[in-house]
Amino acid sequence: MIDADASLAYAIFWGAYAVAFLVLFFMMKAVFRFLPFYGFRTLLLAALTVLVLTPVESPDLAGWWIPAWLYAGYELILGDIDAAGIALFNFGLAAAVMLLVWILDLVRYRLVRK
Repeated sequence: MIDADASLAYAIFWGAYAVAFLVLFFMMKAVFRFLPFYGFRTLLLAALTVLVLTPVESPDLAGWWIPAWLYAGYELILGDIDAAGIALFNFGLAAAVMLLVWILDLVRYRLVRK
């Protein structure tokens, strides 16, 4: 069982992580603004979102989620391919969902521009 201090630290971590992601997202959006094609800009932002925000559940504590890039990188360095595969599977699912959202956004953009 996790005590209240660990739960508070967990909540603080995810809050700080979310704020850091928002800062990174808007900074990258400003950098990508110079790219000529809307579809390419939004694809890069979608890939960034998938890479940074995809979670994986901790194998040690049920209900606790870890950033998948961190978990997969750590497990790959340690050589545990099976554990890293769980995070890579989550990346695949998140990428498939984000690809669908990206395509729908391109359709919306096309309809609005006409």
